[in-house]
Amino acid sequence: MGTERDLLVLGRRLRHVRRARGLTLAGLAERTGRPPAYLSRLENGRVEPRLGVLSDLAEALDTTTADLLEDAPPDRRAELELELLRAQEQPAYAELGLPPLKPSRRLSDEVLEHLAGLSRAVCERSAPIDTTESARRANSELRGEMRDRNNYFTDIEQIAAEGLARAGYPGSGPISERVLTELVSSYGFRIERVAGLPRTARSITDTRDRVIFIGDQDDLKVRQARSVVLQTLGHFALEHSDTSDFGDYLRQRIESNYFSAAVLAPEAPAVELLSEAKRQGDISVEDLKETFYISYEMAAHRFTNLATVHLGIPVHFLRTDAEGVITKAYENDGLPFPVTSDGGLEGERVPRQWGARQAWGAEGHFLLHEQYTVLDVGEYFCITYIETEHDRYPYAITLGTTVAHAQHFRGSETLRREHARSRDVEPDPRLVRDWESVAWPSAAERSHVLSALPPSQRSFVPFPGIDLLDVYRFLDRQRRRRQA
Repeated sequence: MGTERDLLVLGRRLRHVRRARGLTLAGLAERTGRPPAYLSRLENGRVEPRLGVLSDLAEALDTTTADLLEDAPPDRRAELELELLRAQEQPAYAELGLPPLKPSRRLSDEVLEHLAGLSRAVCERSAPIDTTESARRANSELRGEMRDRNNYFTDIEQIAAEGLARAGYPGSGPISERVLTELVSSYGFRIERVAGLPRTARSITDTRDRVIFIGDQDDLKVRQARSVVLQTLGHFALEHSDTSDFGDYLRQRIESNYFSAAVLAPEAPAVELLSEAKRQGDISVEDLKETFYISYEMAAHRFTNLATVHLGIPVHFLRTDAEGVITKAYENDGLPFPVTSDGGLEGERVPRQWGARQAWGAEGHFLLHEQYTVLDVGEYFCITYIETEHDRYPYAITLGTTVAHAQHFRGSETLRREHARSRDVEPDPRLVRDWESVAWPSAAERSHVLSALPPSQRSFVPFPGIDLLDVYRFLDRQRRRRQA
């Protein structure tokens, strides 16, 4: 269930409690200091409240945030209203050409039952629409396929190599502007940098006039621009067609990104560089990054493409935020990622002992954090890089392998070792007992009540987006400091 749908349920639950308390919007506004217009938008699912707002509303209505955030509609009437609203968003319903129908209080329950039933029948007769759950399932299945092939695509490597040969790539070092232009031209396109590209598009291609439009220098730096051009060109080089579902879309995006990396860090010189580094026990993603003038994230991805097939090294890759929440992940070395029951991992949080989280508070290093991590299934070595250049919020890129292969990597002499076995990650019962009923954290400014929840999470948590164990430990440290 996506954020919009959760907001609709939240709005209906808020309206249900307000009316049960005999309050008008104006009355609730007076109690909370929030404008009636804002509260109306909130009840109609058009605005997402922050945690503090929701707490104020719960207090004013003599209820709890847990009750307001229940994922079920408050009664049958609300359930039917939501069903009718959602049905009108479906393509099959839109094809009827009917004007929007707002399920107001003037509609009787019997009429609403009929309308919801009719809309349900219309949508059920249409082609199935991808849901969040099916998208996560497609993501999980594709990740399994990539694991089976060691994240290596022979056909894309060959297409990239042939394109580089046509464009006159000399066989070593980063590709030049001339080579990039020749490569794009060999597929019948030209590049044009423009201002005012829509914020939601990384590039726009005019297939009639054969132009790839990308942002100008103010919006897109040189290294980013090369990646965007090649990711776009990859769709045409790999002869992609219109996607029919999320699985196809995801596969095409992964393949076009792979093509971009295979061009920017060509297989032959990259393998030569890495093979020599392995012989010297000095493999470093930093060297790939600097040699081929690519981002650290692309260099780490490129290493996962080549490491197992050419170097015999199984690997894992993670992209996480400062709280350890996963946005991308891959492994063929057996590292057990935290996953949901459907196999999804996007939105899940890695244990605090993992390098992806330890790196943020580590001392004595610049941007790289090396460590060994002991798990129930064995020991792993990883290197985490904190990326601060491009995104509004920094993120961490982690690359690692089993301890048996750690010797091949620069930084493997580190003495940092964390234990993340089951018995190590279980919360201290004393800590939880002391602070569970008295801790009340407020989420960081960018943490919204609903967006902080992983897409598949259905059960309520008291403070979405908050790591409560971190809160308890903080409170414990403060109490010990006062007692000292």
